[in-house]
Amino acid sequence: MSHFKFYSAHRYKNKFTDLIDTILTLPMVLPPTVLGYYLLVCFGQESSLGRLLESLGIQLIFTIKGAILAAAFVTFPLVLKPIQAAFDQIPQVLKDASKVIGLKSWQTLLVVIIPLSWESVLAGLLLGFARGLGEFGATLMIAGSIPGKTQTISISIWEAVQAGNDQLANVLVGIISVVCIIILFAVKRMNKQTWKQRC
Repeated sequence: MSHFKFYSAHRYKNKFTDLIDTILTLPMVLPPTVLGYYLLVCFGQESSLGRLLESLGIQLIFTIKGAILAAAFVTFPLVLKPIQAAFDQIPQVLKDASKVIGLKSWQTLLVVIIPLSWESVLAGLLLGFARGLGEFGATLMIAGSIPGKTQTISISIWEAVQAGNDQLANVLVGIISVVCIIILFAVKRMNKQTWKQRC
């Protein structure tokens, strides 16, 4: 009977964690405009959360905070997955040892897990930043395109093309391309270094 209870609890836990993982990964497959719409519904002035934030003096719609929020939601899965994979590769014996010496879960995270996987954490953050530079749909939905305030480089490129300003579009495309290439090169070098250390 106890074995059945353990199996049921374990199965329930796996289903619950799978559901959470699916929800956290959803921004990777949802169209950015759909994600932007969800953010508008959740944080707009008509929503309870939006009214609460407004009463606290926090305005997200058509602000740089909203642009950052939209980019963070869209890029979150790209940050999560490398970190998740790195955490899973840490030997369980090290996690168990931290419990034996009396470390709490958050202490194990700070003292054991993050130091052993900081390259993957940094790689995930860099990939998220690179993807955030190219974010368009969700950012435009929640933050709009206010020059000097909420206009991102991707939106600036789109507007330059629409206005026929090819020179500005070429400059902005060149900048974002170079930045993304540098980031990808850095991530690849970190991954190679990590594999060398493990081998």
